[in-house]
Amino acid sequence: MRGWRSLIGLGILGLLMASAEPAAGQVIPLENRTFDEQTLRPRGQGIIPIFDGWYRNVDGSSDICFGYYSLNTEEAVDIPIGSANVVDPAEFNGGQPTHFDPVPETPYRRYYCVFTVTVPSGFGRRQEVVWTIERGTARASTPGHLHPDYVLDEPDSDGRAESAPTLRFEENGPGFRGRSGRTAAGRTVAVGEPLELTVWAEHGGERSWLGWTKHQGPGDVTITAPELWVEPAEGSATVTATFDQPGDYLLRVQGIDDPVEDFEFHCCWTNGYVPVTVTAGAR
Repeated sequence: MRGWRSLIGLGILGLLMASAEPAAGQVIPLENRTFDEQTLRPRGQGIIPIFDGWYRNVDGSSDICFGYYSLNTEEAVDIPIGSANVVDPAEFNGGQPTHFDPVPETPYRRYYCVFTVTVPSGFGRRQEVVWTIERGTARASTPGHLHPDYVLDEPDSDGRAESAPTLRFEENGPGFRGRSGRTAAGRTVAVGEPLELTVWAEHGGERSWLGWTKHQGPGDVTITAPELWVEPAEGSATVTATFDQPGDYLLRVQGIDDPVEDFEFHCCWTNGYVPVTVTAGAR
């Protein structure tokens, strides 16, 4: 359970604003709680958005990274985009997840930089992009900004000799690296029909880890292997996803060398996104 308390502490550094309106004597407001493993419950708890840092792009713009910490050890939580799941200013709203997985069983214990917001070159150090999540009486916000203390290595870390793997959605398709990621061409599938998803990975290490989950969408998604390794590090891995409701979905895949150490040190991994339109199918 390495990194357990320290990672919770990192999450709380990102939680700079929080509020709640509990019934008297029943709920302790988020800002007054002591965050350790005793805070977690199997279900019914809140989601804490986390500002992970930022990095400069070659065109002068910057990407601000957000992750989250779930206080639920068993329950997956869905919060649609709206007043209870919003990014401000409004021009940056819409890319955040609406699906929040429970606390991972692995030691990294939370979800790192699951989406980025790109701000223009003129975005000032004192300006903020704020992600707010509300569930029940628990409301938490985190401000993302461009303070120099929060600069991330991207997509390589010279000090740790780490680099983000290159991923492809097609065998001979364009490769991409880093947390800004790439969105694949859209897929279409019927409710209940398995959708095959293949990712090709290239990395200088011995193997590459891939993690799949639902990022957005109205229903449940069953993925055959939510976590898997590509061994050797240059190869492909295939999973299938099955959807129980029609609608528009976005799946997220993260590729990394070592999900324990590299997530904890904030370098280096690659995000990818797959939009899926799910139809009702034949009746």
